[in-house]
Amino acid sequence: MFDTIPLERPETPLLDGIDCPADLRKLKENQLEQLASELREFLLFTVGQTGGHFGAGLGVVELTIALHYVLNTPNDRIVWDVGHQTYPHKILTGRRDEMAGIRQWQGISGFPKRSESPFDTFGVGHSSTSIGAALGMSEASDLLGLGQQAVAVIGDGAMTAGMAFEALNHAAHTKSDLLVVLNDNNMSISKNVGGLATYFSKIWASKTYHALREGSKRVLTKIPQAWELARKTEEHLKGMVSPGTMFEELGFYYVGPINGHDLHHLVPYLRNLLAMKGPKLLHIITQKGHGFAPAVSDPVGYHALNKIEPKVKVNAPKPAISNKKKYQTVFGDWLCDVAAEDESLVAITPAMCEGSGMVEFSEVYPNRFHDVAIAEQHAVTFAAGLACENIKPVVAIYSTFLQRAYDQLVHDVALQNLDVTFAIDRAGLVGEDGPTHAGSFDISFMRCIPNMIIATPSDENECRQLLYSAYHYQGPSAVRYPRGTGPGKDIIVEDQKFAVGKGKKIHSGRSVCILNFGVLLPQVMNVAKKNQYTVCDMRWAKPFDTELILDQIAQHDYIITVEENAVAGGAGAGVIEWLSSEGFTIPTLTIGLPDKYYQHGKREQLLDEANLSSKGIENQIIQWLEKLATRQVPLSSTRVFSH
Repeated sequence: MFDTIPLERPETPLLDGIDCPADLRKLKENQLEQLASELREFLLFTVGQTGGHFGAGLGVVELTIALHYVLNTPNDRIVWDVGHQTYPHKILTGRRDEMAGIRQWQGISGFPKRSESPFDTFGVGHSSTSIGAALGMSEASDLLGLGQQAVAVIGDGAMTAGMAFEALNHAAHTKSDLLVVLNDNNMSISKNVGGLATYFSKIWASKTYHALREGSKRVLTKIPQAWELARKTEEHLKGMVSPGTMFEELGFYYVGPINGHDLHHLVPYLRNLLAMKGPKLLHIITQKGHGFAPAVSDPVGYHALNKIEPKVKVNAPKPAISNKKKYQTVFGDWLCDVAAEDESLVAITPAMCEGSGMVEFSEVYPNRFHDVAIAEQHAVTFAAGLACENIKPVVAIYSTFLQRAYDQLVHDVALQNLDVTFAIDRAGLVGEDGPTHAGSFDISFMRCIPNMIIATPSDENECRQLLYSAYHYQGPSAVRYPRGTGPGKDIIVEDQKFAVGKGKKIHSGRSVCILNFGVLLPQVMNVAKKNQYTVCDMRWAKPFDTELILDQIAQHDYIITVEENAVAGGAGAGVIEWLSSEGFTIPTLTIGLPDKYYQHGKREQLLDEANLSSKGIENQIIQWLEKLATRQVPLSSTRVFSH
């Protein structure tokens, strides 16, 4: 039903004259289609220069224009879900010239961010938060007598999460004047977009029908049987041509589905619905990547776009081909190999099949693969249920998304000591996606959970072997690894079962011993070789190799821990806790992520800012040693035992 829009530059551009939505609202309604074409063209150009989220933004160009045209933003509140689709919103709200630096170091964020603009009413990155946040804003407006409108824009994928339904249920209870726009871009809810559905949607969104309905309600409620008959008749009529019965039963006034790319429909629908009292839901059908044929045919591949590099000259040397594997590929290969040998393995992901490297597994073992959609809590409890019946579940989940299922991790898995393996992707700093997607806290929040073990591989081969080792541990286990490629280590396909809680000494030095947890090992080794420090690759953040630590404190004057996780509660904090409990007073420095959120940028830039580059780690150690020397800390108390 959707045609690809030709990208033609109009003779009299409109977009250049729009620096804020107030400028947009000066346009005539018949000019909005031209603006949509220009906005789509500008989006294609800018994302091609910078890279970034792509398809979702193309799909909501018309919706974004219509919302800002009808609402008095920023006084009225638009709350976006997830945030991938907000590039058009950013362009229309005063950040057009800043799009050249989106997701780049010290540039604007790829997600809505309250500190960035008053038009970004709620910071997001995770899904299914829009309805709850918008409901809170609507209730606040009522309490303060502000008369502000609140609109939540949520995709059909985000509607699968429990948070969305919890908020829908509460909104109906409060009877708040909330408008929810359900952006259905995957046909996952309904394909009923035809003449009859559109005709009835026009009727249901009209002021005349709504006035008639409310008037009839006032009259017929005095005759309960008559009102119930009228209500059921309306409900059944809607149910025949639309999927709105569920929302009506929840207490929402439902309209749709309608074509979300037709501004002639969108603008009056929004105006009429916003004039109505109580919770309303407008169901629109859009096309992800609309207006750009490659994104329409491959919505997954064009969810985000890499920076378009200029063509290489004919005689220019070809760039070197890297043989480094992504950690996600290492995990996907391991998963397929183990599944071939163990029929009890079942893999689970909350809507991260491609990102987590599980495409091949899903194709080869479709009956043992479960993409539960954006429902992280369910993913973990579902795995727990499988484990109760002697199935071996592997949950592939981003570190930042596991935060959303923390109670299930504690209560449903660890408390019952169930055999569930967590492959924790995107651990540590993630680069351009910024703090909403950074896996900065997983060691901290898992280390305090009884029965959990946590592996921290330092390269690709260690990742594979520790996945294998954790999988064969009888109980809850986690292996954390970062986004992107490793240092290029050869992978031994014959899996080795590493002893749980055992590390290894990999470089000998004197005076200072560094205990490394995870993928900062190359940086640590650069520092150690230059300064003659000892290095131990600890492999496990829980339990620790206490024998290895004992050996090191007997031979060294200082202990230093390094990890790409928050210092607070991290692996280094655990080492200090253990040393204290055993009565050791050896000076110990914990190096990791300081107590702050790190913004977006390339991973190398973020590591520099966090002082986790080779230079940053070395400087931290040198400054700490100088501080200790100034204070004349006695070293005799560190060696309190002998071997």
